[in-house]
Order: sequence, then C-alpha cells, then structure tokens
Amino acid sequence: MSPAESFKESLKESLEQLVERRRSYLVDYQDEALAGRYIAMVERIRAAEAALSAGQRLTEAVARSYFKLLSYKDEYEVARLHSQKEFLDAIRRDYGEETTLRFHLAPPLLSRGKDARGRPLKREFGAWLLPVFRVLARLRGLRGTAFDIFGKTAERRAERALIVEFEQRIDELLNLVDADNLADISGIVALYMDIRGFGPVKEASMREVRAAVENAMQQLTDENRKAA
Repeated sequence: MSPAESFKESLKESLEQLVERRRSYLVDYQDEALAGRYIAMVERIRAAEAALSAGQRLTEAVARSYFKLLSYKDEYEVARLHSQKEFLDAIRRDYGEETTLRFHLAPPLLSRGKDARGRPLKREFGAWLLPVFRVLARLRGLRGTAFDIFGKTAERRAERALIVEFEQRIDELLNLVDADNLADISGIVALYMDIRGFGPVKEASMREVRAAVENAMQQLTDENRKAA
C-alpha cells in the first residue's frame, strides 16, 4: 500500500465509530430511548451477519440507512440545529458580532405555494425566531407522541411510517439472508439512502425508493426459487 493509500485508509471510519457517532447524535436528536432502539437493530444485524462469518457489510448498510430514517429533519431538529451555540458562534465568527440573522424555512403548517422544483416555498423569518427555536428544541421529546402538533402532518406521518416499514423489511430480509445473497440484501438496505429532499420532493423520492426496493425484493425472491 502506497503512503497516499495508507493515509486515505487511516481516514476511514470504523463501523464502531460510525455506529457510536450516530448513537450519540440520536441522543441529542431525541433521547436515549431512540438511540437504544437504533443500537438494538444494529446489534441484531451484527449477530446475524457474524453467524454467517461474512464480514459486516450488511451491518454497515443497516447502520447508515436506519439512522437516516430515524433522524428525519422535522421542526424540532431544525430548531435544535439552528439554536446550538456552536452554530451561532460560527456565524458570528465568520460574519461578525453585529450580523443580522434571517432564517429561510418552509414549515408544513405555514407553507403556501411551491418553488420551481415543486418544493414548499420558503419564507423569511427574523432573529425573533431564535427564542422560539430554543423552546422547540427543548420540546423534542414530544416527537411522535400524541402531543406532537407537527407530527400530525402528512409528511411527518409518512416519515414515521417509513421507519416501521423499514423495520418490517429487515425482519423479512433476515429470514432470507445467507452467505450467497448477502451482497444483494445489503444493496436493498442501502437503497433507503437515496431518499432526499423535503415536501413533495421527498414524497416522490420515497415512492421511487419503495418501487426500487419492491423490484429488488422480487428479483431476490425469483433467484431463491430458481436455486431451490
């Protein structure tokens, strides 16, 4: 291995580091319970893969995709990220202490109209929104509960439903996985990483990913039948 290749390899994140960084993020994103839910899934896949003596490819795919679905960017998360001291300090450091804050957002409950890409049209909010962000960030534990007013929108319900759908899909895949189809199953799990955007763009992306997953599942089923 050349020095350049060795340096590049040293920059790679181990699976343990990848998982721990996401676990820590989920604690800040919501709480220890959500982080525990994430770790339980990852460890379940790790054990299944270890039984096959087939490396950790599937475990990494699940660790990445499951985290992405669990940490969807809703109103609480936008508030938390924009009210973090590190974020505000960076703004003041780069643009000066007297910088005037303006936030461009498209909250589902307030958005009207669409931009050129069909996404909800963003509105401008002044610095008065910062104290509101701080309050919302502290209320993130309400996410997904009966007291979550933002969770009643179609977009938030769809995001939560996708998490459950993913968990059920993993159950299905674990019943099919073996050393021969591990790469194909890892690829199916990785498809969820292709979900992008927000509003109608994310909705379309979710439909596309679901279709791709269903197509890949059908191919996997057909191959299993041929091999039987």
